[in-house]
Amino acid sequence: MTEITVAALQLGFTDDIDANIARVSELVREAAAGGAQVVLPPELFEGEYFCRVEDEGLFANARPVGEHKAVLAMRKLAAELEIHIPTSFFEADGPHHYNSLAMIGPDGGVAGVYRKAHIPDGPGYEEKFYFRPGNTGFKVWDASQAKLGVGICWDQWYPETARAMMLMGAELLFYPTAIGSEPHDADLDTSRLWRRAMIGHAVSNVVPVIAANRIGTEHGQTFYGHSFICDERGDLLAEFGAEETGVLSATIDLDRVKRHRAAFGFFRDRRPELYGRLVQDV
Repeated sequence: MTEITVAALQLGFTDDIDANIARVSELVREAAAGGAQVVLPPELFEGEYFCRVEDEGLFANARPVGEHKAVLAMRKLAAELEIHIPTSFFEADGPHHYNSLAMIGPDGGVAGVYRKAHIPDGPGYEEKFYFRPGNTGFKVWDASQAKLGVGICWDQWYPETARAMMLMGAELLFYPTAIGSEPHDADLDTSRLWRRAMIGHAVSNVVPVIAANRIGTEHGQTFYGHSFICDERGDLLAEFGAEETGVLSATIDLDRVKRHRAAFGFFRDRRPELYGRLVQDV
């Protein structure tokens, strides 16, 4: 039997990057003390969710992967605790800017960088102003215990993202997130839709899903939390509501997941020769 313990962090953030890193580090330590081998912080935990507005001055906060404070801090922590920490950060690469994730391993090294493929654009989520669409393709990383696939926030709404990572061999799907209220419609609460979309990926790919969101109100925009871990059948193993700060963790039997995936036959019965329309423009 092959088991792995995973964790998702839920917390709020300020505009103080050092304070945010310290708070995340404290929860990472808590998760590792509870046996977690992979710990997922929320998206862009370096600060407040700055994409609510278009402000050219904020590009100054982006850094290359080798220089970013959040990445450097998580590298040091991962090496000390001997765990994996998928770390979201605002990346600068020459004149280009990306919403990126560094997969940091137990040796403190960066196994690779994934750049968010799907970039939203709407009231309160003006990401296209800041980020180019990712050019890395989807990524799956070999950990000692499992193959890890990671999508970033808006990626989590796309079944193509999850299925692509599964076809690349992913055994667990992680989604760091920053999502909450919709400034254009105070009555629209997407928290239920958000969770259902990812649980759908879990069920249709027979894979556990780990999602970490932020909480708190930032300049009138409220982030709704509801971080969770579900198993390969979509059953919730751990969950938070809208306000809790802390660590969610669960231990997953990868051998059992593999058996269930084979028994459902979703990958056996695929008909890729019929799916050409999926890669054509609308």
